[in-house]
Amino acid sequence: MGGDRGPAEVVAGALEAAGGNLTPILYGSAGTHAHGLELRETHGVVEMDDKPAEAVRAKPDSSLVSAVRAVASGDADAVVSAGNTGAMLAAGLLELRRVPGVMRPAIAVPIPARRGPSVLIDAGANADARPEHLLQFATMGAVFAEEILGVRNPHVRLLSIGEEPEKGNQLALEAHALLAASDLDFGGNCEGRDLLAGAADVVVTDGFTGNVALKLLEGTITTLLDAFREEIAATTRGTVGGLLIRPAARRLRKRLDPDTYGGAYLLGLRGLAVIAHGNSSRTAIANAIRLAARGVDNDVVGRLTTRLAPPVQAV
Repeated sequence: MGGDRGPAEVVAGALEAAGGNLTPILYGSAGTHAHGLELRETHGVVEMDDKPAEAVRAKPDSSLVSAVRAVASGDADAVVSAGNTGAMLAAGLLELRRVPGVMRPAIAVPIPARRGPSVLIDAGANADARPEHLLQFATMGAVFAEEILGVRNPHVRLLSIGEEPEKGNQLALEAHALLAASDLDFGGNCEGRDLLAGAADVVVTDGFTGNVALKLLEGTITTLLDAFREEIAATTRGTVGGLLIRPAARRLRKRLDPDTYGGAYLLGLRGLAVIAHGNSSRTAIANAIRLAARGVDNDVVGRLTTRLAPPVQAV
């Protein structure tokens, strides 16, 4: 119920994803046209401008909270929402709870880099973070890259304002030291201009910086692709030339389009949650659901739990 384009677009995406072993269940208000999918009636909607924690407590039977609770109770294997991101985090912490040893959940987003997809983490769950949080985000991102993207021994870099170890604010400097001393394949700092080129398999940062970088990338990609299409259609010569390059242009759009992945994992919870953009199209919703299904198939939560389990204290 929380998507910018309304429930009809979400339902259409769920219909597109349905089939085989994948069965979407809709959580929404009475009267929503489910087109044959199962609809579980809920009461109340968490709006985009609601304060997340307050809304989750005040609207326990809303579509968002009810869908998260379904994963906690075992009625569903994963939850996908295009609603309020902060509310998804609050509901996840309340209903699913954190994996033992996890300090803070983080949002992991696949970036369509030139050398193949890489993971940006944290992309918006934590506006403020400490160095030890970034170390744990990097570990969670490495598990994501291994299990979902199929990368062996993922290469990790820290997003900063320069490649030199001494560049960056205090958070970046301290996080760099922790990452360098870890057992991760850490390659030092990288800059924002390197993200689309493929700076690393995993790029780690705090949620404020990561969210700004993500939205800048997505806005730039969308604007450039749209401008390219407009320029081709502007003249007869361009239109004729466009017919010749159409296959390549379609491949490029598919690779760079944010809808290709559709969503991002909220990692660090005891259940699988995928956050989709508020303005997600039906294609993005369908791909977000498929992304959630891959996470279930690859037991991302279980593998994260094993990797991040606190050490057993000797007696």
